[in-house]
Amino acid sequence: MLNEQQHPDMPLRRDIRLLGEVLGQIILKQLGKDVFEMIEGTRLLTKHSLQNDGNQTLLRLSEFLKGISPQHAVVIVRAFSHFLNLANIAEDIHRIRRIRWYALKHPEQPQPGSIAHGFEKLKKSNVSMQRIYETVSKLNIDLVLTAHPTEVMRRTLMQKFYGIASILQAMDKENPKRQQMLLKEKLHAEMTAIWQTGELRHKKPTPIDEAKWGFAIVESSLWQAVPRFLRELDYHLKVYCKKGLPLLTMPIHFGSWMGGDRDGNPFVNANLSKEVSLLARWMALDLYLKEINHISAALSMSDCSTQLRKEVGDESEPYRALLRPLRTKLLVAKEYIETLLSQNAAIDVNRLIEKQDILQPLLLCYQSLVECGAEAIAEDELIDLIRRVQCFGLTLLPMDIRQHKDKHMVLMNEIILANDMGHYSQWSEAEKQKFLIEQLEKVECSVNAKIELSDNASQTWETFLMLSTLPSDSVGAYIISMTQVPSDILLVCFFQKLAQIRKPLRVVPLFETLQDLQNAPTCMKILFGLKWYRQYIDHKQEIMLGYSDSGKDAGILTSAWALYQAQELLIDLAKKQDVILRFFHGRGGSVGRGGAPTHMAILSQPPGAMEGGIRVTEQGEVIRNKYALIDRAQRTLEIYVSATLEATLLPPQKPEPAWRTMMNTLSKQANHTYHQVVNDDSFMTYFQAVSPVNEISALCIGSRPAKRNDGQMHIDNLRAIPWMFAWTQTRFLMPGWLGVGAALNAGMQDNPDILRSMVKNWPFFQSFLSLIEMVLAKVDSDIFGMYNKLLVPESLQAFSERLIQDFHSTKAEIKAALGTEQLLDNNLPLKRSIVLRSTYLYPLHFLQAELLRRVRAAKQRAVDDDIPFADESNAHALLVTLSGIAAGMRNTG
Repeated sequence: MLNEQQHPDMPLRRDIRLLGEVLGQIILKQLGKDVFEMIEGTRLLTKHSLQNDGNQTLLRLSEFLKGISPQHAVVIVRAFSHFLNLANIAEDIHRIRRIRWYALKHPEQPQPGSIAHGFEKLKKSNVSMQRIYETVSKLNIDLVLTAHPTEVMRRTLMQKFYGIASILQAMDKENPKRQQMLLKEKLHAEMTAIWQTGELRHKKPTPIDEAKWGFAIVESSLWQAVPRFLRELDYHLKVYCKKGLPLLTMPIHFGSWMGGDRDGNPFVNANLSKEVSLLARWMALDLYLKEINHISAALSMSDCSTQLRKEVGDESEPYRALLRPLRTKLLVAKEYIETLLSQNAAIDVNRLIEKQDILQPLLLCYQSLVECGAEAIAEDELIDLIRRVQCFGLTLLPMDIRQHKDKHMVLMNEIILANDMGHYSQWSEAEKQKFLIEQLEKVECSVNAKIELSDNASQTWETFLMLSTLPSDSVGAYIISMTQVPSDILLVCFFQKLAQIRKPLRVVPLFETLQDLQNAPTCMKILFGLKWYRQYIDHKQEIMLGYSDSGKDAGILTSAWALYQAQELLIDLAKKQDVILRFFHGRGGSVGRGGAPTHMAILSQPPGAMEGGIRVTEQGEVIRNKYALIDRAQRTLEIYVSATLEATLLPPQKPEPAWRTMMNTLSKQANHTYHQVVNDDSFMTYFQAVSPVNEISALCIGSRPAKRNDGQMHIDNLRAIPWMFAWTQTRFLMPGWLGVGAALNAGMQDNPDILRSMVKNWPFFQSFLSLIEMVLAKVDSDIFGMYNKLLVPESLQAFSERLIQDFHSTKAEIKAALGTEQLLDNNLPLKRSIVLRSTYLYPLHFLQAELLRRVRAAKQRAVDDDIPFADESNAHALLVTLSGIAAGMRNTG
């Protein structure tokens, strides 16, 4: 625990020192003195060179690592990788510690991002307490967990690192000396287990594995964090608004793409999605069964309300009597799910229990306890369980379905052709719309779908047939990748009707590329103009915005401005047509894929963007960083609610006309600079040489392929995740800043006063520049230069010099725009964290570049060109560097 005499980071330093010492002791015992001294010598050499800015020392380090054997390379990489993962845990624990310390030291000053801070800010802005209360009651925040291939760490190791976190939290308390010794012994045991566990998966995780990982996050963290967060919200509502959170109000829900995202993933099919849905239901039943058993044991009272007495008769323990049949229902339903999973049988929805089957008896218990003067019992574990039911339902994480629009086109072509109606793909857009609307307005479709289909079309159709058999609460939205025109959306509506889905999924267009974002308002205007369509969607429309692909397509600045403008136009359009609009933000972990601190990201949205609620993807390692620890998960939920409240009730001002003009200028210049680089004939050859993008595919980190097709790698078919992953590994993060420097330079030349006004007064622009500053602070051009020196042929060296010059220019322009001497002067904790990690990242980068050189040379000498690596010993060390650097950077891409 922190005290007033300590520097705020002293406990963090203590934890990191302890973890480093224990790791060193384990290495010494496991591998001997010589290996330990080799690792320690590498660390000290790096530390000395960084502290003294000694290029000569770095040169010595480079020369030493250049000659190292594969066996010793693996040991160094493992040691530094594990230390970086341990540092991550220590930092996460310290964040939790600082939150508690702040609350103790500043009880009258709520911490920024907290619910209390949000309420206080709204109060000072003269927002009425009634309006705050009503807005909280209507909040609609949906966090969607996705399994993109970004999580490098094995689940086995994750669980062990969570064990380290629990030990550190226990050691933070004032323990007797013997207890502290036992905790250190436990720490030593856990870290020994980590050292003796392999870092790499030997096969890619299946979509089922990914889904189980998502369920584990619910069970181990969110199951506790959600009710704790709601208690905090309820408390502050009582303090500020004089009334608590309504019993059944649930401002936050969760969803999942795990098992439902089939866009580009050939391993996700109808049977797999059904299995994931059933597994989710089984997990929910299992959790509720444990909770009902626990609650029943606690509710031993004999006094009850008249209503409850009517239900159970003369039972001496009425609460237990009421819950006993519920327990039986849960057991029977759980056994039925097990039968379905083992036999792959058809689902009989009548044999599944519903949310109300659990909720009604719990509410009756709650009301009875309140009536009998036992509010303290009702407001204890029982209310937590009621809120869990409201949040997670019987599916834990309702599953979205995502599919590429081209797959729908293939299916429709075959159906139309088999029905002797022509060639659907040759119809005009107007003809497609006319046909689909006519079919959707009929009582029944006049199209026969019982036809023989190709394998490609059959997989798509089987998904719709599978959806018709699932309980409606098992699924969320149907998302259409690469949506371009209204018929893309109407076609999915048509397929749902043709498949006789009882309660159709809401159909969500995903606009991803720059052109599609610019065309989105035109597309939706056609649909919103149809009275039939507005009735079909019940005047509620969800639209997904793609950050990753638009950033890869157009560059970071152009993408950000296009996303902002698209939202503005769609908001205005929806208001005119009386449609409630909810945006679904497809953000990744890195800035280049739309990642940003939550509070900043929400407050930088256009005015009115939050009025219909918000959905956000939480991807890969971001899930672990935000939700793996209960306290971190609770803090994340608080930030989402606080920021959404503020953005709803205190929306930012609309940008000035002069700002828009300037942004158009900046966007045009940034886009031009970006495409000058990525469209260069030699760029892809250069990218494959300087980065480990080709080698990433050998790392078993996700079920989905790195490319959208099997053709030659190109910027268009390369997925955004490996694109960012590769640049992150080289410590250059090019997609996160390329084009920004040239744009700012053009803006300063054009009208510096306008640019300064934007920096000072526009939250969107402030947020954008702050993110670019953070990216640039993580870049290390010396490390990137070393990759170029070792891996890039002489003919392409000019390309690297050009990029490094662009980086330094961008860095200078950002500092000038923000008015700072150094990057991150206003974010010292992050600055310190980057410096701390450098000592351990430098050797990893040096070794990665050297190992890339070795395995590529071996590949060129190999006779068999189909094998991924001809030099297995160096390849193993290389793959471990990928996960180690990802840990040090705290994201992969």
